[in-house]
Amino acid sequence: MGNKFLEGNFAPVSREHTITDLAVTGRIPDFLDGRYLRNGPNPLSEVDPAAYHWFMGDGMVHGVRLRDGKAEWYRNRWVRNPAVAAMLNGEDASRFCGLDALGANTNVIGHAGKTLALVEAGAPIYELTDELDTVGRCDFDGTLPGGYTAHPKRDPRTGELHAVSYFFGMGNKVQYSVIDVEGHARRTVDVEVTGSPMMHDFSLTERHVVFYDLPVTFNAEMAVAASVPSALRTPAKLVVSAMVGKVRVPDPVTAMMARKIGANGGLPYRWDPKYPARIGVMPREGGSGDVRWFEVEPCYVFHPLNAYDDGDSVVLDVVRHPKMFDRELHGPDEGGPTLDRWTVDLTAGKVLEERLDDRGQEFPRVDERLVGRHHRYGYAMSADGGANPGGSLLKHDFQTGSREERAFGAGRQPGEFVFVPCHEDAAEDDGVLMGFVFDPATQRSDLTILDAGTLETVAAIHLPDRVPNGFHGNWVAAG
Repeated sequence: MGNKFLEGNFAPVSREHTITDLAVTGRIPDFLDGRYLRNGPNPLSEVDPAAYHWFMGDGMVHGVRLRDGKAEWYRNRWVRNPAVAAMLNGEDASRFCGLDALGANTNVIGHAGKTLALVEAGAPIYELTDELDTVGRCDFDGTLPGGYTAHPKRDPRTGELHAVSYFFGMGNKVQYSVIDVEGHARRTVDVEVTGSPMMHDFSLTERHVVFYDLPVTFNAEMAVAASVPSALRTPAKLVVSAMVGKVRVPDPVTAMMARKIGANGGLPYRWDPKYPARIGVMPREGGSGDVRWFEVEPCYVFHPLNAYDDGDSVVLDVVRHPKMFDRELHGPDEGGPTLDRWTVDLTAGKVLEERLDDRGQEFPRVDERLVGRHHRYGYAMSADGGANPGGSLLKHDFQTGSREERAFGAGRQPGEFVFVPCHEDAAEDDGVLMGFVFDPATQRSDLTILDAGTLETVAAIHLPDRVPNGFHGNWVAAG
C-alpha cells in the first residue's frame, strides 16, 4: 500500500551533513546574522506505509548559519530522543515507545538563549546546541512539567512566550502558559473544553487568548488499534475513553497508554462530526471561567496567520480546512485550505466568517513584531489539497485586499517562508523572506532569500541534499 507522505519530497533523507563550503547565487544581506532553522518529520528506521502518519516521524532540524554576507554552514541533525539516540548508536530501540519515542518534529525556536525543538500532544520538547546537537529534554528548568506545544507565540512587547498545550491524558482540559524571558513558567491556567481536541495552535492579541476547540479529537479506537492486541481492544477502548474526561481514572492508566503508543505510526486523532466547532476568547489574565465560547461552522484550523483587537471585536485571520483526518488518515488532505477572517463581536456575541482568499494555502506567517497586533501583510505557501506544496509563495496585502504570487518555476516547491526585518525599527515590509525551496530536477534544496517588498530573489544558498517537506522554522538572530 502506497503512502504519499513517504514519497517524493516527503520521503526522509538518510544522512546528517556538516557543510562549511556552500555555493551562493546572489548576495546575502549583511544585516542577516543568525541561523535559519526548520524542523520536520524524518523517520530514521523503516516504517510501515499503511500505518505511517506524517505527523509521527522522527524529528530532524535543518539549519543554515549566515553572517557578514556569507553562509558559514549547513547542518541537519535528528533530534535525539532516547529511541533515536539508541538507533544511531546501533542499539536495540524497541524498548522505547510512547513519549520516549515520539519525535520533537514540528517547530524550532530560540528563547532565553536556548534552541528548542518543539512538538505537541504531551510529548517532550528538546534543547539543542547552537550547532543542532541534542542537549536533552526541556521542561523550562522544572517549572513546566509534562509536554508543551509546537506553536508558542512571543509577545513582541514583553518577549514572553504564550502557549496553549494539549494532551489526551488531560481529559477535557488544555493548558495556557506564559514562559518569561528567563525561560521559566510564570503562569499556567487549565481551561475546560468540550472533550479532547487536537488544539494545534491558538491566537494571541494584546488583550486576549483565543482557543480553537474544533472537531478533530482523540480517538480511542485508533489509539488501542495501534497498541493493544485485538482480543483486548474493547475493554482497552473503554479505559482510554475514560481518560478524555468521561470518567476520572488514575494517572498510572494514562501513563500506561502513553507508553504503548509508538512513534512513526498512526496519529490517534480523527474528525468527529458530532463534536461542536467553537472558539473561546479569554482575557489574558483570566481563568477558565472567564472564557466566552462562540460557535463557528464545522472546520479545522491548524494555523492562524495573526489576530488583533479591534474595539469590542477580536479579528482572527486563519487558514481554514473544510475537514481533517476524516478519510485521509496519513496526513492533511481533505480539501483545499483557504484564508478566512473570523471577526468575533464580543458585544453581539457572534462571529462573522468571511473568505479572504479561496486559493489553497498553508503555513501562514506574519512579521513577528506584529504578533497580536494589527498587520497589513501576511505570507503563505500555496498548497494543493492539504499539505502538498503548490509551487509558489503568496503575499497578502490586507489594506488593499490584493494578493501577489511568486512562482518558483520548473516544478520547484517552496515550504514555509519567514519574514526578517532589515533592522529593528524597519517598516512592516522592509526586509527579506526566507525559506527552503526543493528542486525535483536536481533533488536538492536551496535556502532562498527574497526581497519582501518585491518578492524578487536576493540570494540562494545551495545545499548538498534536499530538505524534505516539513513543518515550521524560524530565524534565530545571533545573541
